[in-house]
This record gives sequence, structure tokens and C-alpha cells, in this order.
Amino acid sequence: MTLVLPPVIGHRGAAALAPENTLAAIRTAAAGGVAMVEVDAKLTADGVAILLHDDDLDRTTDGTGPAAVTTAAEFARLDAGRWFAPEFAGEPVPTLEAALALVVELGLAINIEIKPCPGREVETAKVVLATARAAWPAALAPPLMSSFALESLDVAARLAPDWPRGYLIWDRPDDWRDVADRLGAASLHVCPERSTPAQMAQYLADGRPVAAYTVNDAAAAAALWQAGVAAVFSDDPASLLPR
Repeated sequence: MTLVLPPVIGHRGAAALAPENTLAAIRTAAAGGVAMVEVDAKLTADGVAILLHDDDLDRTTDGTGPAAVTTAAEFARLDAGRWFAPEFAGEPVPTLEAALALVVELGLAINIEIKPCPGREVETAKVVLATARAAWPAALAPPLMSSFALESLDVAARLAPDWPRGYLIWDRPDDWRDVADRLGAASLHVCPERSTPAQMAQYLADGRPVAAYTVNDAAAAAALWQAGVAAVFSDDPASLLPR
């Protein structure tokens, strides 16, 4: 089955307009008219899947230190909004379960990026998959699972073979096509700034939908769509939607 992506996907919800990876960011993306959001999922010290991009708390919460040693109860006490703007003070670090419930309520599709702390690639993928399986209605099209961590994608392929997988590429390996085939990747997620025109052409000729990250300029998005890119991830997704 061919994966169909909307042309614009809200990156970390709508990271330019609300604190990233929060329920507020998901609501903001939905209010702007997007059909799909992307979020980052990692584990607390005691194995609960939460939304957080970094391996440390410092940038996007009022906490400090490694996420991997922070318990779910400690995460629940953090403020993940005040750093962004005063009106978001008190915004929590959401659990993946809470985020999925909101996404379903808002009628959105979702791309869950498995974002393990180093050494927790397998464990994180298992918990994220189990959490998503339990929270996501079987009647809906399944979430798109993606990761830079190949071990995590291997787990996703084994535990949820019926759910689509996106192969995230940063430093492109020579055998990227073989890796995509082995993973059964439904899509390629690539950075145009780190790709030559020839490399982008190779991605587009591969046959899988290509999604480009992170695109916040309308002219750049239009050029990518014109070239054949299926979707762009954007921090300000509403600004790229047709008027």
C-alpha cells in the first residue's frame, strides 16, 4: 500500500508558534488547518513515553539534566511552556498517550518520531509502539513511525509490520537504498540543505514518497513540491498551506 502524505506536516506540532512537542503546539497546528503533525517520543527513566526532542531538559523545560534519569513524576512537574512565551507558562511535557488522545480528538494524522536517548534505541521503540498501539483506534489509518535510529526502526518493523515506517536520513550512507529496503520504509525523510541536487533526484526516483525537513519558507516549499517532494515538515505549517 502506497503511503499518502499531506503536503504540509506540522513539525513538533507547530514549533514556531507554540512550545514544541506540547499539546498547545498540536492544537495550534490543528487550528491553522494542517492535517498531520510530527512529534518526538522518548522515555522517562521509569519507561513512560513522553514528547521531548533533546536528550536533556534544559532547552525546552524549566528543568535541567538528562531526560534518561528523569522519572515520569518529575516530568509531570516541569514547565514546558514558559521558555517559549509567558502565555504558555504551565504547559506540561505531555505523555505520548495524552498527545495521541488529542490528535484523535482533533482528527489529525500523526508522524511519531522515535527519539531514543543513546543506548535506549530498542527499549524506546518497544514502549512507543506499545503505547501507540494501545491508544490509537484500529479503525483509523495508523501512525507513521520514523526514526534516525535504525535499531528503533527494526523494532517497529518487527512489532508493527502493518504500520508505515519513515527512514530519517541526516548523514546519507552509501547503502541508504539497501537500508530503506531492509526496513521496509514507506517514506524517506531528508534534509534538502544536506543533500545535493543529484542526491535529491535519487531520493525522488526511488519510488517512495519523500518528505523534506524542516522547511519554513514558502518559496522553498513550492520548489520542493515542484521537484516532486510529497511533503514538507514546517515549524509554521499554516503559512505554507494554500490560501
